Amino acid sequence: MPQNRREFLENSLSVGAALACAGGLNAVQAQETAPKKSGDKINVCVVGVNGRGGEHIRGFSNNPDSIVYAIVDVDQRVGESKAALIEKEYKHRPKVYTDLREAYADKNVDVVSVATPNHWHALAAIWAIQAGKDVYVEKPVSHNVVEGRRLVEAARKYNKIVQCGTQSRSNPGLKEAIKYIHDGQLGEVKLARGLCYKPRNSIGPRSNYEPPSTVNLDLWTGPAPLAPLTRKNFHYDWHWQWPYGNGDLGNQGIHQMDIARWALNENSIGDSAMSYGGRYGYEDAGDTANTQVCLHSFGDKRLIFEVRGLKTDAYMGAKVGVIVYGSEGYMVIPSYSSATVFSKDGKEIKQFKGGSDQNHYNNFIEAFKARDMSKLNAEILEGHLSSALCHVGNISYRLGSLESLSALETQLAKDPEGLETTKRFAEHLKANGVDLTGNKIQVGPLLKILPNETFTGPRSEEANAMLSREYRAPYLLPTTEQL
Repeated sequence: MPQNRREFLENSLSVGAALACAGGLNAVQAQETAPKKSGDKINVCVVGVNGRGGEHIRGFSNNPDSIVYAIVDVDQRVGESKAALIEKEYKHRPKVYTDLREAYADKNVDVVSVATPNHWHALAAIWAIQAGKDVYVEKPVSHNVVEGRRLVEAARKYNKIVQCGTQSRSNPGLKEAIKYIHDGQLGEVKLARGLCYKPRNSIGPRSNYEPPSTVNLDLWTGPAPLAPLTRKNFHYDWHWQWPYGNGDLGNQGIHQMDIARWALNENSIGDSAMSYGGRYGYEDAGDTANTQVCLHSFGDKRLIFEVRGLKTDAYMGAKVGVIVYGSEGYMVIPSYSSATVFSKDGKEIKQFKGGSDQNHYNNFIEAFKARDMSKLNAEILEGHLSSALCHVGNISYRLGSLESLSALETQLAKDPEGLETTKRFAEHLKANGVDLTGNKIQVGPLLKILPNETFTGPRSEEANAMLSREYRAPYLLPTTEQL
């Protein structure tokens, strides 16, 4: 059975995994944080402060009930620099750590806020939960499907407040727009289209580079293979390499994937997924697609996702957004906090506006204080499902083979929406000087998905092997029994 195969893969990732978890990670044992007194600030530890972590620092510093008590960064220069900025702006200096396990051992830390590279998200969050902390974790909440489900299991076992950083879910404009859809005012909704039209430049040639001297490379690499650095820009361009990132589908696109699934009112990762695309316009150190289409199905509902990393125009008024199609009209969601409803003939009917990122941090703190996960707008299960949709799309893409445009169009001949999307995909590449003559499109298989989040049918054995990864000791993902 597929479930048994997955369990076998997970449990045989490394000989002695249980020993490593028990012995190598003794700084991360289940414990209770120091009790809070009335009026005490909630002590937040932000892990990873070079990029998105800066927003986490502002979000928790600007909430009157919380304070950034500590920060963790594997780049010593970044950590000290950020601590100095916090001291200047907020008049206190946080503790600075290089190793998150040392920070987790501090019983004064109440909350861990994870803003590391993607390959660390789930493990950093799970270890924090095991150390007795509540967690705010950036999107995608995982680097693969199994990690996300394991994170949900950890949150449930330890009864922790765990929020995903999909901030749209806390914005009044979006909440009202989605309620409008769920109340049936757009009619019957069977299709949502996510767009990540976000131009990305080449990240430079693949070569051997030296990491910054201030970086602890072992800690940065964590559960991924310890390998030579092949990209020029160490700190951001990991997004486009599979061992660490998930491409723009799992970087920017996860936000729009989440909104699209929310609009469809679906609470699973669907029953099938298929993806195609490529890395076009340049040859560089990147592995991930910069132009990609994913076709997801949920019974008779569909979610179509488009990634464009080359120059492009907006589609139906959106570049990074979502379009929801109903029997009575359609809705364009071009941002994290606004939406416009149109009639079937394109007449504007209604607008929704309002919100900021601060709402999401405030929502988390409110749930923390109430000890009530039901108050969370983006509880970890929601984050897992939307992240997993990105992962299954990437699995199909990575299992693909190079095919011609005509072969792809023939395959989608009985799928009007899929075929229309493919034609626009080809027109977009042509406008950017990409010649699709010959076999230039990496076309993945249609993967059938079971309710237990594994694959069945053709190519399922290969696909199931990609639901998880090999972990490098001692940075091992706990099994369900080891949580």
